[in-house]
Amino acid sequence: MIRYVSTRGPGDPKTFLDVMLAGLAPDGGLYVPDMWPEVDRDMVGHLAGSPYTMIAAAVMGPFIGKSVSPATLQQILIDTYDISVFNHAAVAPLTQIGPNAWLLELFHGPTLSFKDYALQFIGRLFDHVLEQSKQKMTIIGATSGDTGSAAIEACKGCKNISTIILHPKGRTSDVQRRQMTTVDAPNIHNVAIDGTFDDCQALIKTLLSDSKLQQELHLSAVNSINWARIMAQTVYYFAAGIALGAHDRSIAFTVPTGNFGNVYSAWCARRMGLPIGKLTIASNRNDILTRFFETGDMKSDKVMPSISPSMDIQVSSNFERYLFDLLGRDAPNLNHLMRDFTTTKSFHVSHEVMQHARGEFSADRCSDAETLAMMRECYDATGILIDPHTAVGLHAATRTQEDPTMPSVILACAHPAKFPDAVEQATGIRPPLPPHLADLMDREERFTILPNDLAKVTDFIRANAAKG
Repeated sequence: MIRYVSTRGPGDPKTFLDVMLAGLAPDGGLYVPDMWPEVDRDMVGHLAGSPYTMIAAAVMGPFIGKSVSPATLQQILIDTYDISVFNHAAVAPLTQIGPNAWLLELFHGPTLSFKDYALQFIGRLFDHVLEQSKQKMTIIGATSGDTGSAAIEACKGCKNISTIILHPKGRTSDVQRRQMTTVDAPNIHNVAIDGTFDDCQALIKTLLSDSKLQQELHLSAVNSINWARIMAQTVYYFAAGIALGAHDRSIAFTVPTGNFGNVYSAWCARRMGLPIGKLTIASNRNDILTRFFETGDMKSDKVMPSISPSMDIQVSSNFERYLFDLLGRDAPNLNHLMRDFTTTKSFHVSHEVMQHARGEFSADRCSDAETLAMMRECYDATGILIDPHTAVGLHAATRTQEDPTMPSVILACAHPAKFPDAVEQATGIRPPLPPHLADLMDREERFTILPNDLAKVTDFIRANAAKG
């Protein structure tokens, strides 16, 4: 049975529910499974043609274990991925854009981004668990744009949860911000922090590392620092691979990423046995991850605003999970590197370690000008509008392709209508929002502006935490 351990060191192994409800480990580390379940190629072949919910149950079941009964899990999955929630029968459809290239469309959920695929599930699972245990919880999160709206949409009707989301003031798109701030629900609270996403994320990690505060307010996280997010995101890699015949051939994936959570989910799928032949990290101008794979130096720089704002990140929290395995699960060594990063904003790993890392990932960067050019090129060639984050991924896939016979999947992480200004600048076409969001720009906004100050944010959370 799988248990969970912290990346930062020894401690009693935890159950799935323990780590889902806690979010962050008490020592500041991230939870990872103590072993990886194996999905062999026969099982992949057996799942061919299965609905998304069946694939999800097969992939997530081993990680959840006995924490949730199979029947309850199956019902939560059916409710989560119903056509009334995700407006496509395939849930995560593939669209062919070249002879051997596909977009994995992850924008068919209620907030039009890939974050819906995990958070719609987690919101329902949280509510079920809390209802069974007669508890209430305060979920906190930081967002660079999409996590916040997906978490709010998933939790707005949950009677046992208060949700508090921090976003960087003025550093999301108008659509992204309004998807968060126009939700009128008593358990939803939005905070605009005077700072960057990295500042928001640092506040959340500090709050969750305070065990006394966490216990007092029953805090948990919706960021991808919560293992449940990673687990649920792993499913759509399996779904895409199965659809493209992964039982007898390898598949390449290119993932636009800033916080490393989405591409780490792909790495998890590979560890479980999905034959991923090439895994490419696509960065925008905030290229800390690409620089690491080029040099072996993880060095934080100033966050530079871009037209792909969800990737405007210089502290990739989930990289710690990968680094833990890359270092052979050597927690003392990892602790040393993370202390260096906290104090000097940088760390270095050896040539031998980097050889292994480069065997698992390739990485590339994309400027704003190249992003716009790729959006235009895609539209001219296919008639398909893509958002700037997807364009960053398509640019990287084009530049790093080595085997044209291997199916190549580029993650389309957001609907183009979430970034209408960039899409219009690139193509001359302004994509409309879907009907359920058509009046978004006319809705009343509700949010609180706070400085990048831990004490003030703590006071706000204490005032708005779930009671009981």
